Amino acid sequence: MKKRILTGDNTTGRLHLGHYVGSLENRVKLQDSYETFVILADAHSLAYPKYIGQPDLISDSILQVAIDNLSVGLAPEKVTLFAESTVPEIYEIALLLSMLVPYPRILRNPTIKDEIREKELGDNYSMGFLNFPIMMASDILSVRADLVPVGEDQEPHLELTREIVRKFNSTYGEVFKEPEAMIGRVARLVGLDGSTKMTKSLNNAIFLSDDEKTVRQKVLKMYTDPNRLHPTDPGKVEGNPVFIYHDAFNDNKEEVEDLKKRYVVGRVGDVEVKERLIVAIEKFLAPIRERRAKYEADLDTVHGILIEGAKRTRKEAAETLNLVREKMKLPRF
Repeated sequence: MKKRILTGDNTTGRLHLGHYVGSLENRVKLQDSYETFVILADAHSLAYPKYIGQPDLISDSILQVAIDNLSVGLAPEKVTLFAESTVPEIYEIALLLSMLVPYPRILRNPTIKDEIREKELGDNYSMGFLNFPIMMASDILSVRADLVPVGEDQEPHLELTREIVRKFNSTYGEVFKEPEAMIGRVARLVGLDGSTKMTKSLNNAIFLSDDEKTVRQKVLKMYTDPNRLHPTDPGKVEGNPVFIYHDAFNDNKEEVEDLKKRYVVGRVGDVEVKERLIVAIEKFLAPIRERRAKYEADLDTVHGILIEGAKRTRKEAAETLNLVREKMKLPRF
């Protein structure tokens, strides 16, 4: 039997290039060799204060994020795509698993700490926010996944998942395997503004659904070497967002190396480097746009994919829940 993958996205808006190199690319590569489940984590999205009271945004994002996944090349006949809220067994599993996790352990989670600091939440966060990594563990364990393609920032959640597995198995008996994380080839894509992470909330992202005009505008405004005032000034390549994007998306490696050599000695301007990047990104996005247009013109098909995905996932999650309840000696009448 094939090993299993569980991976997915929050439904707080469309996906961007950072999502692609962080996880989507690996999903596409592995869909033939792994049994793949892709979760659209709409319930998870409610963990963030800014999305409370925005049901229309989250509901619309379910469809848009599904299309994003399909447009990068995930084949509906090969993967199971589903919305988290359509599989209620996940919630029950999460509740039972939460009994095994000390409250201070959640607060020590580096990703939770970073989110509180970066989003300036102070103490304005819900129990749902703190339960975020436990819900993620339940997502993964509900289908008993072996591998989880994720961005680097989600790896602490995977470590907690493994801790929960060990605690459950040692306390109640063997049910779960310890899932492994698979980090993308670009662990964390920097933002267009030079910040450490491309993210929707900072408006520093190129989205997979952006049109040509939008991509061009965003790339031309990209942050580069702040100490380089003229095209003839020597420039810094390392850590320069424009070259990070060239390395990630320009498949003409000879061109990239030539641009780097000329940049460090002041023989090429930022505009030319950005123009070449626009060409590379457009080449990358062209087939994605073509597939997106097909699915946007046939939303009934997308809805059907999600309905079938929910049915299949509920079956798997129900089996897992039965195993958990049996080990914990919880009655079913």
